[in-house]
Amino acid sequence: MTQSRTIWLHVCDMGAIPRLGTRVLSHESGDIALFRTESDKVFALRDRCPHKGGALSLGIVHGEKVTCPLHAWNIDLATGEACAPDVGCAQRFAVRVEAGEVYVSLDAQAGGAADATALAAVV
Repeated sequence: MTQSRTIWLHVCDMGAIPRLGTRVLSHESGDIALFRTESDKVFALRDRCPHKGGALSLGIVHGEKVTCPLHAWNIDLATGEACAPDVGCAQRFAVRVEAGEVYVSLDAQAGGAADATALAAVV
């Protein structure tokens, strides 16, 4: 039995993600939104609301949630789960911040997609 090794991809400097804002990563399987909270926690979710597919990166970040701009669904940034009474989940990706640098794992074992190719930052 082989153990899977998490692959961490350098995305950007922490300063490239505005506080209470986002940065979008283009990936062949779909865009990924990186969210930075007021307390400097960084989360990554598929940039697609589980309700009608709205771009979560265009939403409002508050606390550890983002509000979808289309129909005001609140999505928990840590889990990707829609907050009650809404039901649904945005795919989440593991994030690591080291020495002010942000890394994302697209590895299935780290909470993300299986393919870690073709990642590019979009400003």
